[in-house]
Amino acid sequence: MAKKVVASLKTDTGKGFAKVIRMAKSPKTGAYAFKEEVVSSDKVKEYFSKKQ
Repeated sequence: MAKKVVASLKTDTGKGFAKVIRMAKSPKTGAYAFKEEVVSSDKVKEYFSKKQ
């Protein structure tokens, strides 16, 4: 059964996306928080170049 699951994940639809993680510092507490998003592979550099 594991072979079926692995084979089903190798479709063309999932190859065009990347999970990106950005670290942000809270202005109130000074603690760091992590923000995770799934973006298109083309837009990864854009995502990290913009300030948030």
